[in-house]
Amino acid sequence: MSSDFFIKAAFSVYNTCWKIIIPLLHLNNRLSEGFLQRTLKEEPPKAELWIQAASAGESYLATEILKNLKFNRPITILLTSGTKQGLDILERSIKQINDKHIIARTFFFFFDQPGLMEKAVKIISPKITVLLESEMWPGHLLALKKSGCKTIIINGRITGKSLKKYLLCKLFWNYLKPDKIYAISENDARRFATLFGNESTEVMPNIKFDRFGSNDLESFIKNPLEELLGQNAPFVVLGSVRKKEESLLEKIILDILKRNPDIIIGLFPRHVHRVKHWGKALKRMNIRWTLRTDIIKPVSKGSVVLWDTFGELIHAYEVAKTAFVGGSLVPLGGQNFIEALNYGIVPVIGPYWDNFSWVGREIAEQGLIRVAKNWQETADILIEQIINQPSREKTKSAASQYFKRRQGGTVFACKVIADLLRF
Repeated sequence: MSSDFFIKAAFSVYNTCWKIIIPLLHLNNRLSEGFLQRTLKEEPPKAELWIQAASAGESYLATEILKNLKFNRPITILLTSGTKQGLDILERSIKQINDKHIIARTFFFFFDQPGLMEKAVKIISPKITVLLESEMWPGHLLALKKSGCKTIIINGRITGKSLKKYLLCKLFWNYLKPDKIYAISENDARRFATLFGNESTEVMPNIKFDRFGSNDLESFIKNPLEELLGQNAPFVVLGSVRKKEESLLEKIILDILKRNPDIIIGLFPRHVHRVKHWGKALKRMNIRWTLRTDIIKPVSKGSVVLWDTFGELIHAYEVAKTAFVGGSLVPLGGQNFIEALNYGIVPVIGPYWDNFSWVGREIAEQGLIRVAKNWQETADILIEQIINQPSREKTKSAASQYFKRRQGGTVFACKVIADLLRF
């Protein structure tokens, strides 16, 4: 069987699967948002530059790029994301554009049915498409390849686990490979090179280091949580909690409230659809709790606030005594703890933070994060930091020095993009 026949057959099956699945996706609460845009019932605008940010984390990277791009002629940019949270961040980022030549629009990312994606690319007609981190979809890459659009991965990362899956169809992915991949570490570059070849891979500084010190609260005169949480009770954040570690977080919540009944806990599930589960769990645990959207007066001591809205975690970090960052008590790779550091919190995480190994193990050695072995040690450290909270200013200063030595990714990315658009 020739490689061309194999690829053509694979895409025929892939296209058929999407045709069957797409009507059913309207039943999914998350994917039903922007369904008309995802299915091209609404047409996207034309754009010279297309930046795809999978979700919230990648959208923050797009924000850094957008704030720092400079052109001497008008440039149209399309910013897409697969989630409402990501799209909200991208829409806010447009307001921070510093270059009057940039005309930017946002749109939901399309379902990856090859026929649908080919139509989308034809309408947008991009000269350059930027994929942030590891957002690779076969239908998207094929459509871009057919159109002759230059495709690059910025801030590229790929885990060993993901690489093994890609290598099962190496011929397929090699056919679709982007024109250039700028990876965030030597290890990531080696993994990409294993899949796509050395000639298309290069290492760049991680843009996430540049986000340290950015103040996402600038547009607020006052933190909206200050009055709701009161002034006296210590506030603890349990942030970005993932489904597979929920049973361990239950133990942490019970232990903390038993040892310090006056604490207020802010519980932030990583995915909003887990709020319903947590409501049942807190009721079963006989813990006083309230939804964030139901708060109309200061929260009582010894209770849990269950966050059912998106976008307030950074506000919570600003008023918290201490914080745990989830996805790290079980092998899920961890969630972003840099935002907590940005507000002077020394975050507590579990032993599994492989997704953030690019930050460097020295960050733990310098005491800028606390790595707990298990749920019990997590609770112990949180209680310890409530009693003796590390100095916010000293934490910010030390973290700033740590990250400053590793910054420069945004400037690098903007130069790559600007150079490509000159041709």
